[in-house]
Amino acid sequence: MTVVGRVLTVNVAVPGSGTGIDKRPIDDAVAVRPPGPMHNGLGSGLVGDTICNRTFHGGDDQAVYAYAREDLDHWQVILGRDLLNGMFGENLTTSGLDVTNARIGEQWAVGASGLRLEVSRPRIPCRTFAQWLAVRGWVKTFTAAAVPGAYLRVLDAGPVRAGDQIEVIHRPAHDITVGLVFRAMTKEPELLPRLVGIAALPDEIRQIARARV
Repeated sequence: MTVVGRVLTVNVAVPGSGTGIDKRPIDDAVAVRPPGPMHNGLGSGLVGDTICNRTFHGGDDQAVYAYAREDLDHWQVILGRDLLNGMFGENLTTSGLDVTNARIGEQWAVGASGLRLEVSRPRIPCRTFAQWLAVRGWVKTFTAAAVPGAYLRVLDAGPVRAGDQIEVIHRPAHDITVGLVFRAMTKEPELLPRLVGIAALPDEIRQIARARV
């Protein structure tokens, strides 16, 4: 079965805000391309976006960050506050896709101009994320929920804009999802050995998994 979702908004960092997590929706199409290495590349995969901390963020394996509007709606209820698209620092706020259960190596065709993305890894929460939302104990709360959103690498460059269709054009035969990798890297390290053979994972995660074995 073909799985089809949609880009609700494309979000980029606000210039001069001092943090790349402060992302807001924009109306125009944005060019998306591989940004290169994390430490000395272009940072974000979206032209015009900003990555402030190149030590842990950006680079080819974290070129684009997607988070589902359905999951933001769930957090709205839990936190008792409005969460606008982009507020989790996501580049793409999606609808109609179960992002947490996307499989590592799954490929998405976005829009009609050739953009192709590949699911690479989950987002791991950091102190900056907690400070941005100003929620006490946020890292622990976010980790316990295990709904992290997905980082994607850029296989074929192209533009993206709000309203674009997202079609899952390839889904690997394995069962290693974004959510499972997140749990393995945080609260369930006993799952790490299952990650060793997943070629589409970043090398750093596979090294952690091999060490566990």
